[in-house]
Amino acid sequence: MVAEAVVKTTHRYGAGGQLMDVYRPAGASEIAPAVLLWHGRGPDERDVLEPVARAVAESGVVVLVPDWRPDAPDGGRTHLKESALFARENVTDLGGDPERIALAGWSLGAKAAVAVAVNPVAFGDWRPQAVVGIAGAYASAAPSTGTVPIDDLRTGGGLLAPVPVWLVHGTADPVVDVERSRALRTALEEHGWPVSLHEVATDHAGVVMTEFVPERERCLPSTADHAVEAGSLTAGLLARAAGTAARDSDRRS
Repeated sequence: MVAEAVVKTTHRYGAGGQLMDVYRPAGASEIAPAVLLWHGRGPDERDVLEPVARAVAESGVVVLVPDWRPDAPDGGRTHLKESALFARENVTDLGGDPERIALAGWSLGAKAAVAVAVNPVAFGDWRPQAVVGIAGAYASAAPSTGTVPIDDLRTGGGLLAPVPVWLVHGTADPVVDVERSRALRTALEEHGWPVSLHEVATDHAGVVMTEFVPERERCLPSTADHAVEAGSLTAGLLARAAGTAARDSDRRS
């Protein structure tokens, strides 16, 4: 498949005017599926996800990557809710399909995304068509809901109609151990949710095609083989989650 050219635009959303980058396949003649992709713990780090976001957009998906601030007094919940509302209200004008929005996140953003699927009350009962958790931990409170995703799943979340959950995690991740994703996979399977876990030989940054640069105190794009391979896998999963429902044949242990 030939990669499509990508158009990047920047928008403001919410009462505080936070920034959001939108990556769109150029010249698309059809309405595309969409992904709302949340970054991790560093405040206003939407740029960190640019490499993987571009790769997803190259496959024909509209990708929305907002800044948000986990250091805000509410832990960033307002920004997360406002970004979801912006996506739902504006994705059509951006070339996306409001009925095909997947929600995804990396690191702390992964926990926030999964929490919305299993406890959608804080988001007005809106639920994405699928969720992708990238290198997340799910046994402590999520910034999006204030509740613990695994606990929510074992209580009210287990009674919800399941949505497909796609997980990806680096086996050499020193920040969030891969066992965190394995535990979520087990809990989801116990409640009959369609889930796949893809383990890749990379670290916390490599899974989104980046590397942590200490002197910059930031993750920057990486050309290392492990990061390119892992980030490409992550991009493929994001595109599949946006465009398709999980199938039994996609489940991996």
